[in-house]
Amino acid sequence: MQIIQYVIGRVLVALATMLGASIVIFTAVRMVPGGFEQVVLGPLATPESRAVVIAKFALDRSIIEQYGHWLTAATHGDFGISMVTQTSVTQELIRRAPATIQLALMSLLMALSIGLPLGVISGLTNGRPWQRSLGRFLGALGASIPDFVLGSLFLFVFTVWSLGLTIGGFVPFFEDPWTNLRAMVLPAITLAVFGIALILRTARDAVKTVMTEGYIAFAVACGEPPSRIVRHHVLRNAAVPIITVTATYLGYLLGGAIVVEVLFSIPGVGLYTYNGLMNRDYAIVQAGVLVAAAVFIAINMIADTIYSLLDPRISAQKREI
Repeated sequence: MQIIQYVIGRVLVALATMLGASIVIFTAVRMVPGGFEQVVLGPLATPESRAVVIAKFALDRSIIEQYGHWLTAATHGDFGISMVTQTSVTQELIRRAPATIQLALMSLLMALSIGLPLGVISGLTNGRPWQRSLGRFLGALGASIPDFVLGSLFLFVFTVWSLGLTIGGFVPFFEDPWTNLRAMVLPAITLAVFGIALILRTARDAVKTVMTEGYIAFAVACGEPPSRIVRHHVLRNAAVPIITVTATYLGYLLGGAIVVEVLFSIPGVGLYTYNGLMNRDYAIVQAGVLVAAAVFIAINMIADTIYSLLDPRISAQKREI
């Protein structure tokens, strides 16, 4: 019963956060310098032609009226029509979502398969001083390199030496799996480097903290096998911070990989949103950013629910707060 109340509370908070995010997004898009009519018609357009475009897309209404109309339609899954291409924004998002989801899942798989075991091993073994220093340096380096710098470096290197990989040339996975994977490996690695450093550091610190707890010493004194201690005591109690950063990282991948999609010309939601921003296409930008925010909030809500199940004390503490 307590878990159900906690989940309901998290859902209500998520809905309130989404409402606030929608207001900020809608207002911010309209504060960008250079109106839509100026982009479409150019600086030499006549006042009459600009007035026609403004009236056609209801830009002459008050911002409150525009927001109310947009929010009502968005709650029904209708994000409107692109002002530039005259196509359904919702249909375009659905068509482009698989590329973004594939990129995010490939990056997450790489980050977990490398960062998690290395972090756990590093936390269980002290190692020599130079090994600890090297690990901290590599972790800090991986977390501090911007995606656009690493992606640009990959573009330069693999344009000269392809090594069996391709730059651009994206095709859907089910159309040509091999060509698809060759085009997606470099973008996935670009995003995974930060995730590897983040998960490795979090797992290492979490495991080290758990290893200092009294119940670990008690389990050792009772003669429990090391493998059982790691599985049943260390990993379970270290899981909460690992789940938290993994959920945050996944939300970032699904909603914030715009730079990588633009660099590698991946026709996903990020590239679609970027093009909409360049064209001052309000409908596209509002939908793209709102969907990214919704994904991030939903993933973190699910993560909160999972680790409240792993450790019921968390939900109790949050209710007290």
